[in-house]
Amino acid sequence: MSAVTETAAQKKAVNGAFRLRWPHYLLISAGMLVLLSLVRVIDDAEPVTSSGTVSASLRLAVPIFLAGLGGLWSERSGVINIGLEGMMILGTWTGAWAGYQWGPWIGVLAGIIGGALGGLLHAVATVSFGVDHIVSGVAINILGLGLTQFLAGLIFDTGEAKALGGGPRQSPPVDPIATLTLPVLSGGKVGGWQSPDWLGSLEGRHWFLVSDIAGITRGLTSDMSLLTLVSLLLVPLSFLILWRTPFGLRIRSCGEDPYAAESLGVQVYRMKYAAVIISGGFSGLAGAFLVTVAAPLYQDGQTNGRGFIGLAAMIFGNWRPGGLAAGSLLFGYTDAMNVRGGGQSVHALLLFVAILLIGVAVWQAVRAGRLRSQVVTDLGRREVRSAYLGAALSLVAAVGLLAWFMMSEIVPGELVSFTPHLTTLLVLALASQRLRMPAANGLRYRRGEAR
Repeated sequence: MSAVTETAAQKKAVNGAFRLRWPHYLLISAGMLVLLSLVRVIDDAEPVTSSGTVSASLRLAVPIFLAGLGGLWSERSGVINIGLEGMMILGTWTGAWAGYQWGPWIGVLAGIIGGALGGLLHAVATVSFGVDHIVSGVAINILGLGLTQFLAGLIFDTGEAKALGGGPRQSPPVDPIATLTLPVLSGGKVGGWQSPDWLGSLEGRHWFLVSDIAGITRGLTSDMSLLTLVSLLLVPLSFLILWRTPFGLRIRSCGEDPYAAESLGVQVYRMKYAAVIISGGFSGLAGAFLVTVAAPLYQDGQTNGRGFIGLAAMIFGNWRPGGLAAGSLLFGYTDAMNVRGGGQSVHALLLFVAILLIGVAVWQAVRAGRLRSQVVTDLGRREVRSAYLGAALSLVAAVGLLAWFMMSEIVPGELVSFTPHLTTLLVLALASQRLRMPAANGLRYRRGEAR
């Protein structure tokens, strides 16, 4: 067997015989829904799939998703952006400052501009002056926090703003953005007629699977903010622009090999600037979402690390919009369980995760067997050992979680509050083997210095 043929066979064995596509993802999602419904029935944990939990999950996931989307645009152009948190903070302040004076939609626009200014500063530092991307991102996080605290005390604690309820750590209230409820299904109004809440009635029956589907659908179709709807539409829009347009191709080429892109006539500096400014705009939109949908005002410390969680969601999603959206929903769901479900619902999730880990162990064992039969190189043997080790670790973790589930009735509150952060660590650890960031991500580029 030639080296090229052996390498191709090894890659096929490592990556699997086929590539997962949308039908496979839909089947996986359906299987997880059935499993979640089964866990709910076994542990009598109704908040696991309730409409309130789903609605809260979506509300908590959107700012994480928008921040992660900002990181996606920047890193696809080759610029690491850990300044997402600082850009979000700028978006919260500018969104609240404009929103309480001229309305929430003007606040959203101002939040986007505030975040974009942070992105512009990051682009100047990294693209034009060649500052280390991590150092620049940390500086923007510090600058965003300090600047907004100074401006809040200067503007919100004086004059008309103070009379309207502002202070050194918060803004006056911002009018909320209108919400939508789907008529007929979720009890909305059609003209002057109030339709019955069919989904709410089905959810209240607590039937296996049927009530879970009704609860999830009701959570997605009742009292959804217009800004949430706009944010969800950014998933296909970003995919279409980055993967189906010449502009997106130029941005991605700068993140993979800027010197090759330069040789083909791409204005690399211009593309990097555009991507990082767009990145800041998305982060600012995430901040504006926090002050117009999640809460009706700006408060100091409001972002609460969501920019960093958005960065983790982007990595989990393998630098693609669909995976990013799934990761954001996962983090939003665990956060919602912390807020609404409490220890009983998190206790039910112990069983859910244990069963998933058993499935992961079986998949790793099957993968190891396939690798063992098809690959004979040293790299292949290491892959086999790694797969067997992953299967063993997953099985041990599953047994531990099952034992915890069987020997307890509720998860302590201290651990419940830590659930979102633990989820971040676990997701990144499990996803690390399949990640591939843009090849030139974080590398310094200078025109004409191709090696």
